[in-house]
Amino acid sequence: MATPRIVILGAGYGGLMAATTLMRTLEDGEADVWLINKHDYHYMTTHLHEPAAGTAADEKVRVPLRDVLDFERVHFRQGTVKRFDPAGRIVELEDGETIPFDYLVVALGSEPETFGIEGLREHAFAIRSLNSVRVIREHIEYMFSLYRARGEDPAYTTIVVGGAGFTGIEFVTELAERLPRLARAYDVPEEAVRLVSIEAAPTILPGFDPSLVAYAEAKLREKGIEVHTNTPIKACTPEGVVLQGDREIRAKTVVWTGGVRGNRIVEASGLEVIRGRVKVDPYLRAPGYDHIFVVGDSAVVFGEDGRPYPPTAQIAVQEGRAAALNLAAILRGTPMQPFKPNIQGTLASLGRWEGIGIVGKRRFYGLIASLLKRGSDLRYLWQLGGMPIVLKKIRYFFA
Repeated sequence: MATPRIVILGAGYGGLMAATTLMRTLEDGEADVWLINKHDYHYMTTHLHEPAAGTAADEKVRVPLRDVLDFERVHFRQGTVKRFDPAGRIVELEDGETIPFDYLVVALGSEPETFGIEGLREHAFAIRSLNSVRVIREHIEYMFSLYRARGEDPAYTTIVVGGAGFTGIEFVTELAERLPRLARAYDVPEEAVRLVSIEAAPTILPGFDPSLVAYAEAKLREKGIEVHTNTPIKACTPEGVVLQGDREIRAKTVVWTGGVRGNRIVEASGLEVIRGRVKVDPYLRAPGYDHIFVVGDSAVVFGEDGRPYPPTAQIAVQEGRAAALNLAAILRGTPMQPFKPNIQGTLASLGRWEGIGIVGKRRFYGLIASLLKRGSDLRYLWQLGGMPIVLKKIRYFFA
């Protein structure tokens, strides 16, 4: 009898946790585990705003897969997934190679949701990957370098961040701390620098605890960030953004953080989806396909109240581990366990040593929240690769 093959698509939070859990759980010969990923590293999506702003090195968020995986136990194939066939049980890569599977873990992540806003896809940047944030960082620096060469046009030193959820707020506050240094480096007067946060909802951080939202908004204004709520973006152009009511903000840099949807490859596979995300069963399987598990931003999980859980890194990690343990149960003929997320809290940074968060029922502000977030991130690294990877990365979290 052939050894069953498990193929994992994507090495984000959910996919990599599935791979490491299978590596540690399965005995030799129980399954042939494959991981397919575009890069030979994992990146911590929740920290991409820092290298995007230029306040942290890329190495802080990049984790080489070789540092956390034994490639003799998990076969790694670097490549880009073109499509997968749930019924035919094959994955096709963009280079034409096809990889068969007996079981599949879909962890392909998300892509920006533009909500039909005209010009957004063409003219705005998105914080999506290490490569994308390098482009943002270098673009901002280049625009500052052009300020005097282009007649001191303030559009070159105006930055608009669309969307004031967690990513948008973490990015804009991080950027606010760097811009004064950048202005001095390029001889730009500080009064010519404009940083604008735009949100269509009535408040920043929609749905979050009101007292923490109020604290965050006060910090944004203290950092000199313009905050516009109840302000939908109507269009994005090469010259900036057009707001509802046809008011314009001229800006050579627009960064969109206003929402994500599931990966279109998942939608094109024929699986039943909601905005590109699969409504999984209690065991994280795709409807109608007992051999396909879906985790992270590719999955939608509903709570007992009938509302979907937010697509956070915390939940993706738990889903990855749960899917791996259920796969091990299938292989061993033991009962699977339904997925029940354990929401331990929510933490967000507001710059280098500022933050907000809820852990359990307690609210945290300022330095304590910032330290808790760092501790949470290091705990994740420990789950991935133990003390060696923590020791390798810890200096970046307290630099």
